[in-house]
Amino acid sequence: MDWTHHRFRSLWRLPAPPAVVYAALERVEDYPRWWPQVREVTRLDEHTGIIRVRSLLPYDLTFTSREVRRDPVAGVLEAALTGDVDGWSRWTVTPHGTGSLARYDQEVRVRKPLLRRLAVPGRPFFRANHRLMMRAGRRGLAAHLEAV
Repeated sequence: MDWTHHRFRSLWRLPAPPAVVYAALERVEDYPRWWPQVREVTRLDEHTGIIRVRSLLPYDLTFTSREVRRDPVAGVLEAALTGDVDGWSRWTVTPHGTGSLARYDQEVRVRKPLLRRLAVPGRPFFRANHRLMMRAGRRGLAAHLEAV
């Protein structure tokens, strides 16, 4: 088993229509306004940016996110990730009751040297750290959508 390889899935039930949720998620440069663990987004061009995240554990992850799919009709946003993590991430936004379901899928390999060295003993902590980050993101986006 490659202990540096991670697959994540998060489901966010949100109280806004899919088009509104999708519009918020496609504005990656706004994530730091509502997602506390997304510390910084620097746009390089229309499709690429550098993102720095930090959750509960005392380390930052910095990676380049390059859009590979933007499909508002299907509700899909997908990006290739390179840097401290290499892989991909995808948002899929669908109707759910009177609101939306935003499904986040991510598959990455950790490249940051310290995290690679701690891959085996740190794995449960890294996964818990990711869950905390995603929980805070859902709460932040829900509050952001209510304020809009």
